[in-house]
Amino acid sequence: MRFLTQRRRFSDLSEQEVLALAISSEEDDARIYRSYAERMRGEYPSTAAVFDGMAQEEDRHRQSLIDLHQKRFGDVVPLIRREHVAGYYARRPVWLIETLSLDRIRAEAAAMEADAERFYLAAAKRTTDADTRKLLGDLAAAEAGHQKRAGHLEDTHLDADSAEVEDEQARRQFVLTWVQPGLAGLMDGSVSTLAPIFATAFATQDTWTTFLVGLAASVGAGISMGFTEAASDDGQLSGRGSPIKRGIAAGVMTTVGGLGHALPYLITDFWTATITAIIVVFIELWAIAWIQNKFMDTPFFRAAFQVVLGGALVFAAGVLIGGG
Repeated sequence: MRFLTQRRRFSDLSEQEVLALAISSEEDDARIYRSYAERMRGEYPSTAAVFDGMAQEEDRHRQSLIDLHQKRFGDVVPLIRREHVAGYYARRPVWLIETLSLDRIRAEAAAMEADAERFYLAAAKRTTDADTRKLLGDLAAAEAGHQKRAGHLEDTHLDADSAEVEDEQARRQFVLTWVQPGLAGLMDGSVSTLAPIFATAFATQDTWTTFLVGLAASVGAGISMGFTEAASDDGQLSGRGSPIKRGIAAGVMTTVGGLGHALPYLITDFWTATITAIIVVFIELWAIAWIQNKFMDTPFFRAAFQVVLGGALVFAAGVLIGGG
């Protein structure tokens, strides 16, 4: 699947490149923790001190990796970063922390350490050098300790209803593997098929033809979305789970999103079928907004405005093209 992306696969990296990737990742994480500390310092000085300490430890990890690289490969470290590797875990842009609450920053820190631990465990399996493997294993253990520490950060301003770490990890995994790709598929299927279905409906006023077009558009979009999601990330480093599961979630929900307003055209009366399809579209768009709010922490009215407005514009385009 390499032709689908310009980024390198993790399995194709040399041991030197894996070390270089670890060095750049530790540097990035230290900067993020220092940004968190600055954000917290005014209201939550004890939490800021924790992030300062985590940043300093990331600096020590980075120096250990540099020392190992110099010992094995010399002073010149290859330029390779997260964005150069397919499926590598992404980090939230630092400027977005201004919009995050304390408990969300705490959750972000725990997730960062879980991602780093997973990377070091995968990297250790790739190396044949005993010293390198030992260092990577030690770093994985250190990141696991950080993860537990970050997951239990407490401050007087933290909400009392903090969940168990295991439950939070399970919920995060469920969202990454099923909800996120499924939501993307539902949005694509519900919105992208509006124009062809309603354009065909108003152009032909033939319910069977409209149903066939909707069926073809929905199934075709579902196959495309499913393969794209499965091929984009093998889940080994990102922690998003099995590509097959994510592909199924995206593909099935894309098809369901399109079929929702195609099935009413099995009704033989044109206007009855069309009114029913419009009602289904309305329900679909509000359901998408609700899912975004519940699982992706998107403010409900903002999600509703984006989804409903976008869907309305696509629907109008289909009606205008078909009616013209």
